[in-house]
Amino acid sequence: MKVLVLNCGSSSLKYQLIDMDKKEVLAKGNYERIGEDEAFLTHKVNGEKYVIKKGVHSHDEALKGIMEQLLSKEYGVIASLNEIGAVGHRIVHGGEIFSGPAKINETVINQIAQCGEFAPLHNPAAVLGIRACIELMPNTPMVAVFDTAFHQTMPKENYLYPIPIEYYEKLRVRKYGAHGTSHSYVSKRAAALMNRNIKELKIVTCHLGQGASLCAIKEGKCIDTSMGLTPLGGIAMVTRSGDLDPSVVTYIMDKEKIAPNDMNAILNKKSGLSAISKMPPDFREIEANSSNNPDAKTAINIFNSTVAQYIARYAVKLGGLDVIVFTGGIGENQANVREAICNQLEFMGVEINKEKNKVKGEEAEISDSTSKIKVFVIPTDEEMMIAQETIALI
Repeated sequence: MKVLVLNCGSSSLKYQLIDMDKKEVLAKGNYERIGEDEAFLTHKVNGEKYVIKKGVHSHDEALKGIMEQLLSKEYGVIASLNEIGAVGHRIVHGGEIFSGPAKINETVINQIAQCGEFAPLHNPAAVLGIRACIELMPNTPMVAVFDTAFHQTMPKENYLYPIPIEYYEKLRVRKYGAHGTSHSYVSKRAAALMNRNIKELKIVTCHLGQGASLCAIKEGKCIDTSMGLTPLGGIAMVTRSGDLDPSVVTYIMDKEKIAPNDMNAILNKKSGLSAISKMPPDFREIEANSSNNPDAKTAINIFNSTVAQYIARYAVKLGGLDVIVFTGGIGENQANVREAICNQLEFMGVEINKEKNKVKGEEAEISDSTSKIKVFVIPTDEEMMIAQETIALI
């Protein structure tokens, strides 16, 4: 069966068409800058990359443009949309409503929209993508796979905030987490690489990218994660503040007369490592300048230190630690960052092998043979996980 996986952002639409019988990606790409005349589509097939510059002003138009490429005689991979057996949609936030994937119908669409207040950049765009897809392929089964679903196994003491309980009871204010599909995938891959039953392992997965989160996994289930009500919480990220003393927010708002929406934008888009380093929001550039730029060095030190602290914290919650997994753009490619984080965990018995740690974007164990805790780099494959969950449900 061929499964189309869609990931809708506020101004982008990523896709992969996967032949699940062969576990092979037939085509993938991304329509960027949707809503602008300068919008363009990058379409990859058979190792070749094609860039199609065509302005689109809606997700409907973008999806139609993607389908044109999949059906193209020049570099298409299917002869008819009927060859697509199912569509899996990545949804960032499912609130407490969804603890697993769901077959898409009108009720589910409305519930996804309802959860949009916790992911305003993602859920509304996902709804647009779903409706566009239904219009093009009304008879094709579709499944929603939620980033928050994997974290619904957290015990109450790990997801409740110590604020008046009425805010949870009335407004459902609690920790939800993010990147659940990625955390689930790489933890299972780590167990497979070790030839161990995941239920026997205590794992901390580190999804480190533009957005970054950690997850404590015991017996194959999430027991805690670093992101919170929204993807703003947890470790300091490239443009997001991560955890703060709450009084910092109210103090700045009061002194600078900043409205809630504007403060939210500051914390999400104008904070983090970019703000500390006074550099553009590109982790690679900040890290590359950390040896000669004191502000960049401070920013990278904050990042490495908070990741290490979360790993140690989760070792306490897990009652020990067997495996650390690095994934995401930073986790998969930044050897210096992985080494700096693990060096802070030597007291726990973590030992990195410098030669093994030179790996980029490939599955590899990077811990030394004497390390008490195994350390892996595992490229995430959220699309494959979404496709697998889609097939399993339908």
